[in-house]
Amino acid sequence: MSKRLYVGNLSYSLKTTELEEVFRQVGEVVSVKIINDRDTGRSKGFAFVEMASDDLGVKAIETLNGKEVGGRALK
Repeated sequence: MSKRLYVGNLSYSLKTTELEEVFRQVGEVVSVKIINDRDTGRSKGFAFVEMASDDLGVKAIETLNGKEVGGRALK
């Protein structure tokens, strides 16, 4: 069973592929979706990352919470 995570405090310029690489260091990533403003198309500063298992989801939280990516600390 996969684990879907909310990831906040993202840099507005962060790309999906960059975020996926960060989470891939922890384990298998199923999907990454950065949420964009529908009017401007600009990132809203948060995303959803789906990890391959619950255990990988917990490991990602423990490993990456507070890690600086693109000049901002992930939450």
